[in-house]
Amino acid sequence: MSNAQLVRLATLASVSVAITLLIVKFYAWVQTDSVSILASLLDSAFDIIASLMIMLAVYIAQIPADREHRFGHGKAEPLAALAQSVFIAGSALYLILYSIERIWTNAEVEKVSIGLSVMLLSLFLTVTLVSFQKYVIRKTHSTAIAADALHYLSDILATLLVIVSLIFSHLNWVDPILAIVIAVWILHSAYQIAKDAINQLLDRELPEEMRQQIADIILQTPEVLGLNDLRTYQSGPNRFVQFDLELDDHLTLQEAHHIAEEVTDRLHKNFENLDVVVHQEPVSLKNDHDHHTWGKE
Repeated sequence: MSNAQLVRLATLASVSVAITLLIVKFYAWVQTDSVSILASLLDSAFDIIASLMIMLAVYIAQIPADREHRFGHGKAEPLAALAQSVFIAGSALYLILYSIERIWTNAEVEKVSIGLSVMLLSLFLTVTLVSFQKYVIRKTHSTAIAADALHYLSDILATLLVIVSLIFSHLNWVDPILAIVIAVWILHSAYQIAKDAINQLLDRELPEEMRQQIADIILQTPEVLGLNDLRTYQSGPNRFVQFDLELDDHLTLQEAHHIAEEVTDRLHKNFENLDVVVHQEPVSLKNDHDHHTWGKE
């Protein structure tokens, strides 16, 4: 199965699980009147909206580059992730306000056994989904799936807290207090999703470990004497690499081109969805500091 197919399958699984959880949690909330279950229910409702957005973003991000989008459509993923973080933060703030009201009214939880059964089922489904998403992320490095997985990881903690609140439901204050804890955790998840999305939208460099691996592959290529001005960024599933390749001053244009092509092929063999731009320059210019204009190495 290709990376694109894996990402699409992950988005379909996310939407399916979110819809299932919404239905069973709504039933549990009606039966128990638990504010913690309501918190989890609201989160699942926003999961559906967010997952549909992610599904659309993944589809757009995988559209090949065209005349009007020469660098592809990869930024659809971080844009969707940023929008997702806003939805998540909004649900968390609403939940905090609702929980404060429940503390004031001192409402009781009913039919605890039904609530526990539903939340245990929710825990199983969410853990299964996140495990699959982690596999897809390792294979594809999809920003959108990573954002979705981070959100569902917060759901796992939230579900565990709901289970705890139901076990101690005879203490009326436990349910709304734990709901507030869940909301704060959801806010933290929203911040992480937004941070990662903004970094991509602002073309943040790839992780230093990956940059070093790229540099090592370039320098291990025969006849390459050095490199400079290495610039990288990620746009959805696509990574972009640009650098100056230092070559012998006396090579012919055809020889320099052949070396640059060999470097590009080596990089493509080690990284999927990689767009490489190489500028060839005489090695004698390596000490020309005025020549280097793109940030600091």
